Amino acid sequence: MTHSELWAGIINVAKSRHLTCSGLARAAGLDSTTFNKSKRINRDGTPRWPSTYSLACVLDAVEIGLAEFARFMPHDRPNHRLRRK
Repeated sequence: MTHSELWAGIINVAKSRHLTCSGLARAAGLDSTTFNKSKRINRDGTPRWPSTYSLACVLDAVEIGLAEFARFMPHDRPNHRLRRK
């Protein structure tokens, strides 16, 4: 799972419920700015991942599990297995 795939999943869940990302955040009991584009990258340019708490609130609000959420994420790249060194 990549940073962009996870964020795309959140966006796609919002769209599936006819919500904006701000509307999804509010429905989940979070601050409306939680999923703003400006909060997806830190000031130093590194990716900012949503917290597990925020994701759990979203899943609860839209009544889906983690496996179903994964279906909302794009899967354009081939599966790569982790290699042990």
